[in-house]
Amino acid sequence: MKTSTASTLQDETYDTLRHWLMLGRWLPGERLKIRQLAEELGVSQMPVRAALQRLAAEKALLNIPNCGVQVPQLTETQFDDILENRILLEGEAAFRGAQRLAATEREQLLQLCHAMDSAIAADDIKGYLDANELFHLQLYRASGSPLLLSLIETVWLHVGPISNQLHQDLAVWKTMNDAHHALLDALQAGDADAVHRAIEQDLRTAGSYLRLSCRPG
Repeated sequence: MKTSTASTLQDETYDTLRHWLMLGRWLPGERLKIRQLAEELGVSQMPVRAALQRLAAEKALLNIPNCGVQVPQLTETQFDDILENRILLEGEAAFRGAQRLAATEREQLLQLCHAMDSAIAADDIKGYLDANELFHLQLYRASGSPLLLSLIETVWLHVGPISNQLHQDLAVWKTMNDAHHALLDALQAGDADAVHRAIEQDLRTAGSYLRLSCRPG
């Protein structure tokens, strides 16, 4: 019974830290302190240490000798690889999802799009990223492929930390919801191919700016 409880706590801790990483809670190069994270989560250091090691094994974090665990700093080549895989995976999920979304789910996407508009106007990067994640998840879940969604979330682990920098250029920041509006128009028209194109536009627009934050190489 104790083993089961410990395992559940470790899994919950891992899921929370994994989600925080996807949402860009930490910046590239930032060191993660086990004691501080344990205090934030209200758990002992053991499940936090296990979760960080698990994320490091997945290449989402780096183990630095004598320094602990650190958020990776992507190179331009690594970022390009991630971007192309995102377009491949998310484009397919969006295409499938566009053909399966229920009317209530379409309405939820519209509300999330409005929430992103409001977040951009308020310069609220956290509010934008939260609504953006829900928007994409809603669409991708409709694809009916848990495996495809799992692959997408794994790729998100690697790009989450630099996503917080989207609002640093005002001109770019103001355009971050354009592709979502185009996607909703495509859904309204019943055009799954246009939904796929809108997702690619969304990823490339953000990607062209985020790439500037990557290390050469």
